[in-house]
Amino acid sequence: MAGPGEPPEGTPEGVPGGGEDEYRSVVFDESFVRAARLQEFSAQERLDDHAPAVRSRRPWARARGSRQALVLVILIALAFATAIYMGVRHPYQQQALRSAEPLRTTVIPLAPRGAVPGGAPADLFRRSPAATFRSGAEGVTLPAARASRSFSESQVLAALDAAKEYVVRSALDPDVLTGGAVRSVRVLIDPAQLAQFDRSVERPAADGRHAATGWLIRLDAAKVVLADPKIRVHGTLSVRETSPDQLEVTGDHTIVYAVHAAKNGGKRASVDASLFTVRREVRLRFDRDDLRDHRVEVVQSYLQAGPLACSSDTAGRLSPLLAGESAKADSPADTDPYAPGRPTAAVCGVLTPK
Repeated sequence: MAGPGEPPEGTPEGVPGGGEDEYRSVVFDESFVRAARLQEFSAQERLDDHAPAVRSRRPWARARGSRQALVLVILIALAFATAIYMGVRHPYQQQALRSAEPLRTTVIPLAPRGAVPGGAPADLFRRSPAATFRSGAEGVTLPAARASRSFSESQVLAALDAAKEYVVRSALDPDVLTGGAVRSVRVLIDPAQLAQFDRSVERPAADGRHAATGWLIRLDAAKVVLADPKIRVHGTLSVRETSPDQLEVTGDHTIVYAVHAAKNGGKRASVDASLFTVRREVRLRFDRDDLRDHRVEVVQSYLQAGPLACSSDTAGRLSPLLAGESAKADSPADTDPYAPGRPTAAVCGVLTPK
C-alpha cells in the first residue's frame, strides 16, 4: 500500500533518491492555488476567446480579509462623524444659548387710614390674621409633586424645591432683609438674568424692570429693624407644565414682619413694634438646564406692602411706617401725561385695618 504523499501506482521508476522528489517541500495545496495572482485559462477558454494563456485574479477574490477591514474602517469613520454631528446639534447646547425673559416687576405701597397700631410683637401677631401663620421656612409648604406630560415626578419636585428655596432666601433671610449681602439669592438666578439682577440691586429704578424689591425683600435698615426674628408666612406654591421643555411655579405668599425703629444715637425712638405686611406673588420658570443646575428664572413679581407712604420710593428698599405714624395727607405723585419720555404713574392702595 502506498504511503502518504505517494502516487497510488507507487513511485515511478527512474526517480532518484528512492522516490524522494526534490520539490516535495513545496506543497501546492488548494489555498496556495487560490491565492495565486495569475490563473491559467483552460484550453477551451483560449480557443473560444482567443485570450492570453493566463489571467490576473481579482484582488477581492484573494483578499477577503482586506474587504472586511475596509468595511470596519468605514463604520468607525461614520461613528465618529455621527458623534461630532450630535455634539454640534446637542439640544442642551442650543437651550443654553437662549436669552431669558426679563423680569417684570410691580410694587404697590399700601397706605394706612390712620395711625399705625403698636405694641409687643406677640400681642400684635395674636390680634392679627397672622396668628395662625407658621414661622419662617415652615410656612412655605410644598404641594404633592406629580409627574406631568413631559416631566417626571422627580423633576417636578426639583422645580418646587428650587422655588421654595428662592422664596425663603429672598424674603426670610435676615441678612437680605437688612440690606446685607445678596449672594444667597444671586446664586439661584438663571445666568441669563444676572445682568438685570445686578443692575436692579446696584442702581434700582421704578421702571418695571429694575426694582430691587422685585427680586427680594429689603427693608430700610437705617430706619427699621426686626423686632421679632420669627417671620410669619402663609401661602401656596403651584406648578404647571407650560411646554414640553418648561415648567412654571407660582408662589403666592403673605409675609408678616414685626418691626420697630432702628437705634438713633444709641437709643430707639420707640419701644413699640408694629407689623409690616407683604403680599408677594412670583412666577418662576424652569427649563431642563435650570432643573439640573438648581436655579430659577424669575419672570414676574407682584408686590403689595404696607403700611407705606404712597410717595415712598419702593424700588430700592421698603421703608415701613412705624407705630404711631400715619400717611397724613400723603398722595401719589403728580403725573403729567404731556411730559415727554417714558410714561410713568404712581400706584398706591389703602391698607385695610385688621
